[in-house]
Amino acid sequence: MPQDAAPGIRIGIGGWTYEPWRGTFYPEGLAQKRELEYASRKLTSIEINGTFYGSQKPESFARWREETPEGFVFALKGPRFATNRRVLAEAGESIERFVTGGLIELREKLGPINWQFAPTKKFDPDDFAAFLALLPKSVDGRALRHGVEVRHDSFRSPDFIALLREHEVALVVAGDSKYPQIADVTAPFVYARIMGTSEGENLGYAPAALDAWAERARAWAVGGAPEDLETVTRHVAAPQGRDVFLYVISGHKVANPAAAMALIERLT
Repeated sequence: MPQDAAPGIRIGIGGWTYEPWRGTFYPEGLAQKRELEYASRKLTSIEINGTFYGSQKPESFARWREETPEGFVFALKGPRFATNRRVLAEAGESIERFVTGGLIELREKLGPINWQFAPTKKFDPDDFAAFLALLPKSVDGRALRHGVEVRHDSFRSPDFIALLREHEVALVVAGDSKYPQIADVTAPFVYARIMGTSEGENLGYAPAALDAWAERARAWAVGGAPEDLETVTRHVAAPQGRDVFLYVISGHKVANPAAAMALIERLT
């Protein structure tokens, strides 16, 4: 597996099953059942998207753990049944079903959970506070890390940032997308999803853009913050450093593995 220069930085993509990656990212003739094995040796993390749409079997989590090398980490999308609802305070049953549904089988390869909200979901301070209070700190003795991906401008609020910091929940940074890019660091780790790959670039991004994201990841990892990303509140430094999870998502998807590998190379 590739090694990152800054400890704790993980770079990857969303999922590993995508037909256009066959023959571009995956070698011709590679058996589909070996795609995760291959991807996990080129990247340092993958965000599992299937958990957003439905439950996965404990056996699947265990198999994914076994197929990936030591040091590899998975992020998970929380189920839409918990976030796509009018009253977030009523999501407790969906959250509990998810966190007790077998994800613990990932063991040391369990990374953060991304709770993604619809672009129409607005910030309601009381209801969002109730949702954050429902997120468990651990399951079966293993600590859980949570992030929220919000997609409405109403979340550009100091009150929202304060809530996340109180619960040590990360604000997922939406990079190079149509969604609000809010880069406040609110947890002991950073979770970023960059969505700007384009067809005209062999590596998805221009070299200068890849350089910029690599430098941002370095800044977060050492406890600082990028100077070129907008925040709502003043940055709070972390002298001990932070784990960083960065995923190349959406955009010109066929190029996302190339962009992720180019970022890993810059961080090596």
